[in-house]
Amino acid sequence: MRKILLVCTLAILVFACKSAPVTPTAPAPVSNAPASKLDKTSQVGMKGNWQITNVSYPGSEYIKVNSFNLADSKCFIGSTWNFISNNNKGSLTLNNSNCTAFTSAITWYVNKEGQFVLKILDEGLKSRKVTTGFVLGVANQSENSFQLIDKINVGNNPTDVVYQFQRVN
Repeated sequence: MRKILLVCTLAILVFACKSAPVTPTAPAPVSNAPASKLDKTSQVGMKGNWQITNVSYPGSEYIKVNSFNLADSKCFIGSTWNFISNNNKGSLTLNNSNCTAFTSAITWYVNKEGQFVLKILDEGLKSRKVTTGFVLGVANQSENSFQLIDKINVGNNPTDVVYQFQRVN
């Protein structure tokens, strides 16, 4: 009887001491439902039309970054984004004249940890069918601007790619 009680106790301890999840690098599996509570204040602040005015990262003149598995990061300068906060949907449009045009529906949310979770939806696919997405940090949010920060590795060195958003009237 003592052995059974000891084994059960050890089993409970092993399952109870599970490590915390690591923030995934893009693209990563993304749950269809937010795993944690949402930061509604940040989400409402992002509601509306936005444009990326700058993309920056150390060494940007020497390396190329393929952002969101879509295009070179510099192609995102001038792109327009629409965020609808009440249903976490929206769209993005790449319209840089030096790059291939692209438009897609998106789903998104900001969790309590300040992470922006994004799914880019292929034509005709529902969000629940898309299992990968992108997790970025949110920084310097104000009424008319905010930044999304993507963590990447360049030569085994962690680097931040900063997307500067400006509100479009």
